[in-house]
Amino acid sequence: MSDLDQLTRSLARNLKRWRAERAFTLDALAARAGVSRGMIIQIEQARTNPSVGTTVKLADALGVSITTLLDHEQGDRVTIVPPERAVRMWSTEAGSSGTLLVGAEARGPFELWSYHLLPGEGSASDAHPPGTVELLHVARGELTLTVDGVEHLLAAGTSATFGADVPHGYRNDGAAPAEMTLAVSVPPSRTTARPSPC
Repeated sequence: MSDLDQLTRSLARNLKRWRAERAFTLDALAARAGVSRGMIIQIEQARTNPSVGTTVKLADALGVSITTLLDHEQGDRVTIVPPERAVRMWSTEAGSSGTLLVGAEARGPFELWSYHLLPGEGSASDAHPPGTVELLHVARGELTLTVDGVEHLLAAGTSATFGADVPHGYRNDGAAPAEMTLAVSVPPSRTTARPSPC
């Protein structure tokens, strides 16, 4: 099965699941998303691969992320997405492209960080407030991600997401510098100050 076929089937399965979970009829989802009823039927039957715009409209109408609709096997505390599992959402003949690396369901303040870790160095953090989610992408080198005492070795090009409400940290055990981009989503709270990651 090609990547496109797998993507089409995952989208069909997840669209049906989330529409049922939200108790939306075909007509109700069509009205909320601004997508025709016929298009939704074709997507749910895996007979078409919709545009990025249509996928975004459906995700927004359902209140979920694009990643959730595309099924990145979420559910574990840590989700690792190797380079070959990243989803290219669009491309041009000239070579431009947009790739969805990793996503998560989250609300509240959202921060983007850049990390440069020299060999042998790292950064550790206590648990953040419940509901805090971190997403990261290793751009260069190797990174050891530790979440609640469990280590995950991430090569360059790998992405990951995890619930950051447990102790966690990042370490460079390699011989070359490591670079990563980190996004932190903190749930809204009136009593808890926004944490700084690691």
